Amino acid sequence: MIGVLIVAHDTLGDSLIRAVTHVLGARPQQFEAFSVKATDDPLALLPKARAAVQALDTGDGVLVFSDIFGATPCNLAVKLLQPGHIEGIAGVNLPMLVRAFTYRTKGMDTLIKKAVSGGCEGVLQFETVPVYAPARS
Repeated sequence: MIGVLIVAHDTLGDSLIRAVTHVLGARPQQFEAFSVKATDDPLALLPKARAAVQALDTGDGVLVFSDIFGATPCNLAVKLLQPGHIEGIAGVNLPMLVRAFTYRTKGMDTLIKKAVSGGCEGVLQFETVPVYAPARS
């Protein structure tokens, strides 16, 4: 099974883990968060981040999610990548993670495609349904 690591600012990763656990009814196996605080030295974090990836990798690889492309957590995540085995996706969101856990036994390429499509399809503008619209005076 492919491991999943979220590398994100402050407590965002932990919050996403709690949300995924809520939606799926239980915390998935091989699923961790790695927090990057504003005061952290990214280079000092690299050995700990590598250890986190190693702990999640049971042979099928790890998909690393980060929050904002180009920000410190993402720059740290990029240093962890090993093409085909340790891959990364920026812009993590809840629909993306839920989709990822549905497909993580299907291989890395499928997992990446499904996670990205889940993230994109989960971002949309919704309209007010008249029956739920607040009463107007």
